[in-house]
Parts: sequence; structure tokens; C-alpha cells
Amino acid sequence: MSSAASAASAPHLGVAVSLTDQDAGIVEVAVAVEEVGLESLFLTEHSHVPVSRRDLLEDPFHARHRRLLDQFTALGAAAAVTSRLRLGTSVCVVPQHDPIQLAKQVATIDHISAGRFLFGVAAGWLHEELRNLGVEPSQRWDLMDEHLAAMKEIWTHEEAEFHGSLVDFEPLWMWPKPVQAPYPPVLVGGMGPRSLRLVAEHGDGWLPVIEDADELETGLTTLRRLCDERSRPMPEVTVCLDDLDKDLLLACGRHPVARIVVMAPTDDLAELRSFLTTVAALRHHLS
Repeated sequence: MSSAASAASAPHLGVAVSLTDQDAGIVEVAVAVEEVGLESLFLTEHSHVPVSRRDLLEDPFHARHRRLLDQFTALGAAAAVTSRLRLGTSVCVVPQHDPIQLAKQVATIDHISAGRFLFGVAAGWLHEELRNLGVEPSQRWDLMDEHLAAMKEIWTHEEAEFHGSLVDFEPLWMWPKPVQAPYPPVLVGGMGPRSLRLVAEHGDGWLPVIEDADELETGLTTLRRLCDERSRPMPEVTVCLDDLDKDLLLACGRHPVARIVVMAPTDDLAELRSFLTTVAALRHHLS
């Protein structure tokens, strides 16, 4: 669905969580989100926080990243206890993963969830984390470009091969193929010029974190131009908000967006349920 098409109806509402081993369990979180009637649940990713970045521990949001659950393992558990909820990554740092293995993980989650997976991706920003995982930060954009192209070959061909400057493999067989045809929607995160170029070239959707409605409008204008230059339709837009700001949420809803996702607290299940009820009630203001 293009963003223009999504403008005909109110955007869906969902939540994103940075879920740790000290929070409410993924099963309880996923069931609570589905029960309140929200459309989607996204999980964030960091494999670790390098000790050299002690500065990040001063920010409670980044301090949590030391303890995040693995996205795909947790989403598999969420898929098993839900039937309607769309499940996504917000975001998967693609350059940090082997593309063959990541293609398998994405296809498996889409299979387990019966086609409910949304593949949010980004190039990453924590240089020390990237280096620990064997990625030169200056190459992350080119790696992401080739990883996405290689994974699409695997998902869409019985015999897949790829020969790029950074990713290279001979013909291979891999199943399962994704349930969603030709593959789960690829939602490319980021607001910068390289991120927007990747949206225009690879994205089925754009997944920006928005702090100001004018910022969203500027990004949409740039993305339309980039898509027009490539003769591609405007992709679907999923807006992420770091906080539940009702005015900002409603302002974003006046733009052609398909989905608005709000970061939700998960320290306490009762607090989460209250938060989810508040978010769900905002649907009436978006219709």
C-alpha cells in the first residue's frame, strides 16, 4: 500500500518496546497489546553496549540496551501467543548480521506468524558496537544496501546467488520462503539523505523517528522526489514517536501515514496496560 492510499483511512496505532530481561515478559506484553486492539508491536535491537561507551549509561533509555532481549527470539514467542497482531523490528541493524542467516530468521518469523512480520531496518549508529561485530562503520551503508539486495534474492528464488563487492555467495537453496509475497515489507529507518535514498531504492516503507511534524513533512517531500526520480511509487510510512505526545501524534496523523508507533514502558505490566489503553483511545481522534 502506498502512503497516498493509506491517507484514505486513519493510520493504524502500535507500540515499540525496548524489552529487557528485567521487564514484563514478552508473552504478557504481546497478549496485552493484542487484547487492547492495537495493530502492531515492534522490538528494538542492540546486541550489547561496549564498555567504552559509559556515557550511554547516563541516559536511562540507552542504559537499557545492555539487557535487551534478542529481537527474533522474542518475536517468535510473541507470534506463538497472538493471532492478529503485526510483529516488527524497530529496527534490525542489518549490517551487523550475516545476510544469509538474517534471511532465514526473517522468513522463519514470517512463517511462524502466518505472514504478520514487518521488517524494520537501519544501518546503525553505535560505531563501537558495529566494530565489535566485524563491521567498519564507514561501510555500513554499502553493507546494508547489498545485504537487502542479497536477502531479496534468497526470498524470491529457489536457487539464489549474489555477487557484490561486499556480499558474495554461490547458488544456494533455502527454505522456508516468506509467507508474504514477495517478502515481508522492508521498512527503512532514518531521516538522513543516505537513509532516504535506501528507502527510495529498497523500501516498501519508511520508518522515521519523528520529533516534530514539520520534520515529517520535509522528509515526505524529499522522499517523494527520490521515488519520482526512480519511477517508484511512494512507499508506506510508519512514524515512530519516542514519547506519547498526543499533539504530535495527531499532527502526524494528518499526513499520509499508514501507521503510528509509540515507545511504550515495559518495566511494569500494570503500567504498560494503562499506557496501551491510553494509546488505543486515541484511535477515535484519528478517524
